[in-house]
Amino acid sequence: MKFQVLSSDLMSHLSAISRVLVSKNSMPILENFLFEVGDDTLTVTASDGDITMIATIAISDVDGTGRFVAPPKTLLDPLKELPQQMIKFVVDPENLETYVYYANGHFNFIAGNADEYPTLKPLQEESNSFSMSAPSLLSGITSTIFAVAEDDFRPVMTGIYLDVKPESCTFVASDSKKLVRLISNGINSNITASFILPKKPANLLKGILSKDMADVQIAFDDKRAQFQFGDYQLNCVLVEGKYPRYESVIPKNNNNRMIIDRQSCINTLRRISVFASQSSNLVKFDIDKDQLIISAADADFSISAQEKLACSYADTPMQIGFRANFLIEILNTMPSGDVEFRLAEPFRACLVLPIENNENEDLLMLIMPMQLADFNG
Repeated sequence: MKFQVLSSDLMSHLSAISRVLVSKNSMPILENFLFEVGDDTLTVTASDGDITMIATIAISDVDGTGRFVAPPKTLLDPLKELPQQMIKFVVDPENLETYVYYANGHFNFIAGNADEYPTLKPLQEESNSFSMSAPSLLSGITSTIFAVAEDDFRPVMTGIYLDVKPESCTFVASDSKKLVRLISNGINSNITASFILPKKPANLLKGILSKDMADVQIAFDDKRAQFQFGDYQLNCVLVEGKYPRYESVIPKNNNNRMIIDRQSCINTLRRISVFASQSSNLVKFDIDKDQLIISAADADFSISAQEKLACSYADTPMQIGFRANFLIEILNTMPSGDVEFRLAEPFRACLVLPIENNENEDLLMLIMPMQLADFNG
């Protein structure tokens, strides 16, 4: 079995799907790539059992078809050192000894038999399907993934909730201390359904999707989801369970509004939070007419800091505490230059919104305040 492939094409596709693989898998064969050589395409699969990524790569000068498995390190390490060129694979069908020829050299290894590689289960016949643009899916994931819960105490919170309607898809993530909701309009759907995408496949999609890709075809049933885009397909097991009623925690009457430059606020928070308590990371916002004072203190080390920022504010003066790193995460994800804080009282949830949304998007973020009783600034 022989074929030729462009080294950069093979390297980029293998590198993308290799992030699925885990070492010491309970099924050792899943520690390898599955190569399937067709008449003019090479299909390479990587799987950890729950997530499967498939890449399709154009090949030429094919002589024979077949399947074999190959260890990722044996291929990725030499390929990343090669300049772009056509390389030739020659695989002995009897013992699977594999030679890879490139300009002025070659390397060889023994491939593995692919017979025991598990077959990907198809979705159920009654599965749902829709399409949305790659930039919209990428934005939905990027805007929400940082708010996904890290612990397994409530498994349904460990993924991104996608609520699909005929003309929109709502992305939601929350760890109970912060919440993000992004409504993406203008999608191509004739369904009303939802699913919870786990964090790992969401991160894989985030790493491989690009703004210049075309539409992503998405299909899902009550157990699995499939994403088809460009040269790739991602299949994953979904988080089971019913997502909480997130709408009920979004306040409707936060009438105190502060508008501030997003980047200036981030920079100030980074400076001031150095002096915050290491355990709480608490910073205090002292908001008055057109002025915000951000302060922090750590009594254990006798350190403190304070900084003034200009803002637009004409409502009730207020002092409110936030966890600095959570607020920085929220502000870093905002698309606009200015952001709006909508506040009610120091102990009630605060909304953070961009002054200008991306086209066809409606982004809302929520952060729970911290008590100022122990603040020593």
